[in-house]
Amino acid sequence: MSKYFRDFHLMKLLKGFSTQGLPLDLFIRNYLKSNKSIGSHDRRFLAETIYTMFRWLGLIDYLSGKDRSWEHRYEIFQKLDTTTAHENPALPPHVGVSFPKGLYELIKSGLGEDKVKEFCLISNTQAPTTIRINPLKTDRQTLLTDWEREYEVYPCTNSPLGIVFKKRENFFGMEQFKEGLFEMQDEGSQLLAFLVEAQPGQQVLDFCSGSGGKTLAFANRLNGTGQIYLHDIRQSALIEAKKRLKRAGIQNAQILQYDDTKKKGLKNTMDWVLVDAPCSGTGTLRRNPDMKWRFDP
Repeated sequence: MSKYFRDFHLMKLLKGFSTQGLPLDLFIRNYLKSNKSIGSHDRRFLAETIYTMFRWLGLIDYLSGKDRSWEHRYEIFQKLDTTTAHENPALPPHVGVSFPKGLYELIKSGLGEDKVKEFCLISNTQAPTTIRINPLKTDRQTLLTDWEREYEVYPCTNSPLGIVFKKRENFFGMEQFKEGLFEMQDEGSQLLAFLVEAQPGQQVLDFCSGSGGKTLAFANRLNGTGQIYLHDIRQSALIEAKKRLKRAGIQNAQILQYDDTKKKGLKNTMDWVLVDAPCSGTGTLRRNPDMKWRFDP
């Protein structure tokens, strides 16, 4: 693809994302899915450029002045030196690490002055991608054997279902993903799900479910019996959870809307209630850099 068309798609993605409410990863996935002519090299360029721009959007906007058009932001981004910005005394501390001021101050109150910059800078780097295999459909060694020929992968240290990819890949285009053999999930979330020792026939409420990652991790323990209820205040997350449940072949799960009156009937009926509070999403900033610009302390 020529630079002209690559930049055309980049601007279309950036401007389109700014006018809708989907998470960044889902928006990029949907866009690339509907533009199949974009090759793998250009897909990687578009995704990595957009993710990096959102990691450093605070600094980009500070340097952009009053012109906040995406064309001007991209010009600033191409000249940006992110390695030393946090050392520049002329920049406000939160700008140097490209974090919203309110979130920066909140993190500083918990970690202290010495650690807050370190946390923010680490959050602005790309994390290795961790996936969790679906034990209802496959096993870890089978996927490791398939992928070792093509990718840099290794098993997670602590989660028996986890595999780490050293680089971001087009996971959504993989046949194994389409068949529901794996899902993206940090190892920490996988381990949290292991704490739910649900047994067949039991009732489980995942109260801060997000898009259902933790539910997917422990659902196999119920062997298709009992019932799992997913609840979240974000409608977009529940819509994605419904898709993920279907892809994984999980049928004993129900989605509860935030204002669903059915919640009252669940009182004192659950065997397990999982509350992954405070549902801020700050633990996934390396994978979802757009979330920090939505954060309201």
